[in-house]
Amino acid sequence: MLREKEIKGLSGWPMLLAMLALAGFAVLSLIGAIRAQEGSAVVLWVVVLFVDLISLAGLTVINPNEAKVVQLFGAYQGTLKQQGMRWVNPLTSRRRVSLRVRNFESGHLKVNDHDGNPIEIAAVVVWRVVETAEAVFHVDDYEDFVHVQSEAAVRNLATSYPYDAHVEGQLSLRMSAGEIAQQLRKEVQERLDKAGVEVIEARISHLAYAPEIASAMLRRQQASAIIAARQKIVEGAVGMVEMALASLSEKDVVKLDEERKAAMVSNLLVVLCSDRDAQPVVNTGTLYQ
Repeated sequence: MLREKEIKGLSGWPMLLAMLALAGFAVLSLIGAIRAQEGSAVVLWVVVLFVDLISLAGLTVINPNEAKVVQLFGAYQGTLKQQGMRWVNPLTSRRRVSLRVRNFESGHLKVNDHDGNPIEIAAVVVWRVVETAEAVFHVDDYEDFVHVQSEAAVRNLATSYPYDAHVEGQLSLRMSAGEIAQQLRKEVQERLDKAGVEVIEARISHLAYAPEIASAMLRRQQASAIIAARQKIVEGAVGMVEMALASLSEKDVVKLDEERKAAMVSNLLVVLCSDRDAQPVVNTGTLYQ
């Protein structure tokens, strides 16, 4: 496997000045040789001028957060990373590779979650190239590779977790955003290691039930919320009834037998747990009539 090898090249400005000076000198010498009708000198200076002009092709500009992969007749020579104008062998080819941070947002993918429910999911992946040799030589097109592998990782993640947690402590796509983001980043990074890419961040950007079950799942969520609220109301009401009975008994306000306690508990629970205002009823008789 090829690994990145950084090369410096030569400073471009001194080389440019030297080649321009040599070109000027060669032109003047060529003119003098032509006037003197010296055939060998003319050929020599034509060759020198030709080589000098070819050498100009070795100049290359490296922008900030950019690299150029240098090849000579197909063989990897190294990577230029030092910004500015550099000079390398003019016979080499140089491929530009951006080292800037980039982001990619997948399309809305329709997959089944861990429970088999169809959902729509999308993710944002923030990435950059850190190994230019791997990015250029190990995969055909590293940008397309990032897109395809990121979407594959999102699909695999969606099938590994339920949309909603049904057990306390269970990870879910909706409720465990931080943990799911870490898992997604890890999975995407494992897939992109061979392409010399570092995943800086990966996070779900869109999550919803598929349209065909969205209304049914909404009713299910509403029912779950109502049940949870009722449980809290009942817990609070039982505590208040217990406190009321204990207070009546402690202060000896009234003596209640078991039947009257049951009636009082029933009435208090109705008042406290009802979602409507209680209507007072005046009872002029007794429980035993």
